[in-house]
Amino acid sequence: MKGFTTKQIVATGIGAAVFIILSRFAVIPTGVPNTSIETSYAFLAFMAVLFGPVTAGLIGLIGHGLKDAILYGSPWWSWVIVSGFVGFGIGLIANRIRLEEGGLTTRKIVLFNATQAIVQAIGWIIIAPVLDILIYSEPANKVFVQGAVAATSNILTVGVIGTLLLVTYAKTRSKAGSLKREA
Repeated sequence: MKGFTTKQIVATGIGAAVFIILSRFAVIPTGVPNTSIETSYAFLAFMAVLFGPVTAGLIGLIGHGLKDAILYGSPWWSWVIVSGFVGFGIGLIANRIRLEEGGLTTRKIVLFNATQAIVQAIGWIIIAPVLDILIYSEPANKVFVQGAVAATSNILTVGVIGTLLLVTYAKTRSKAGSLKREA
């Protein structure tokens, strides 16, 4: 494994800061305690496709951990871990989408959305509730409802806003091999 590049370090810091800001100011309550519709996961998914699994995993961990510490006084580790898992999991497809090369196809958008839906379902419906029970002795019926609501809202948010971010960004990139030298 190569070392972390300066670009990845900067992306991690800026990404975590943006994640915190979006988690604080761009949320909609769901009516389920401690569970909101958050735009921060659309941004995390976008960063995952741009920078890959390690950077996105760190953005999720650091961003969510600091957000919880700032807003609630301490991190809720089960969900912090899942935010890192979600960033890392979505980032695993970065090399297959190659957003920097332009040419975002329908197939790549479907791959992105299928991956993010699977990763988020595993993270929020399985991992987060199980960790809530193991770490915090939370009641199962409460945490599985919270997990299902978080998964649904995050999948939809990433599906809409995350896809729009990818499409918009891809339009700013030249498709690989599209530039020709004039004679």
